[in-house]
Amino acid sequence: MINSHAETSKNLKGSVLPILERLHKEIKNKTKELALGAAKSAKEVEKARNATQKYIELLGQRTAGFESSGGKVPPAEDPYVIQRGVYYRLNKQVLEENNNRQDLISVQNNFASFEQHIIEVIQQAMASFNQFVGSQAQRDQSMYADMLATAQRIPPDFEWKGFVNRNGNLLVNPNDAPRKVDNIAFANQNHKATQPLVEGTLERKSRNVLSTGYSTGYYVVTPSGYLHEFKDNDNFRKDPVPELSIYLPDAVVGATNGPKFNVKGKDVSKTLGSKLTGTSELAFKAHTSGDAEKWTEIIKMAAGITTTRPYTSTPTSPVDKRQTTMGATGGEEAAAPQRAASSATAPPQYIEGGETAKPQQHIKTQEITGGEIVASPATATPATATAETPTATTTAQQAAAKEEV
Repeated sequence: MINSHAETSKNLKGSVLPILERLHKEIKNKTKELALGAAKSAKEVEKARNATQKYIELLGQRTAGFESSGGKVPPAEDPYVIQRGVYYRLNKQVLEENNNRQDLISVQNNFASFEQHIIEVIQQAMASFNQFVGSQAQRDQSMYADMLATAQRIPPDFEWKGFVNRNGNLLVNPNDAPRKVDNIAFANQNHKATQPLVEGTLERKSRNVLSTGYSTGYYVVTPSGYLHEFKDNDNFRKDPVPELSIYLPDAVVGATNGPKFNVKGKDVSKTLGSKLTGTSELAFKAHTSGDAEKWTEIIKMAAGITTTRPYTSTPTSPVDKRQTTMGATGGEEAAAPQRAASSATAPPQYIEGGETAKPQQHIKTQEITGGEIVASPATATPATATAETPTATTTAQQAAAKEEV
């Protein structure tokens, strides 16, 4: 019995125990792998979330400052630019979350297989153990056979299913759809300061004197009064920082020439190009003449320029008209003294084309208009009125009314 048990102990230590020791090492390695891999991915997700939250809070501060400052903000603090920065960091956060999600799903799947492997190894070890102790007493053999039968009745996914049932709220559901930026809403996302007045692609002539071609860019006019230039309208590939920013209230907007128009102003984007060029005149070309008119109108509106000028007319004085005409015909009045003398009581009436109509009888009254004496048209002396017929009087009044109009 002693030798039998000693032999059995030797066989167990040489064949069965190494199997369990290897399994123990595998379990420890799996534990380290989970701690290093999943924990590191979770830290990256937390870091990305903090960066997104920081920019969302910054957007809230800048939109509040936009209301209080009347819309005049530095280009780097433009709520539109900050909002695009939020989209960039939000996209990065979603990528990190999705990567972490995939890592967790992979870990979960690996652990399901690993749990099955543990059960299979234990079954293998138990089979070897039963083989070596089979020479023991029938009682011991019967006991170990029952142990083996009990272990073999354990399904391979028994432990995993039990773990899922106990900790289902901590696991990621593989059937849930991944997150998308389009389905995420954040504070001040639709604030009026973040909505462009107009945006789209334009062609701009290069500021390099050696270049004569046009390059296409994505341009935006914001409620803050800036004209921003971007490479494109992609918020996710890289941080959308303007390559050119012109503060329109300080700029000069030219008239359209077909699809072309000019804007002269200083680039305040603080890029290397802005430091080299300073104030310059930028030549733009839209797709159509109508697009150019639309861009020009909105740029002028953002710059505070009134694009529709009301009609203004300067009131004319009968005295100024009479003096101008009399100065032009002064030589004629010197040659005809009788007509000049009669003009003191009957000022001449003028019609279109500079011709002089027949003088009508007037009574000279003293009316001061702008420091000058004006002859007021009225009916002449009773003798003259008696000499005129009703038809002549009506014709004279109609001519005088036409001239006044």
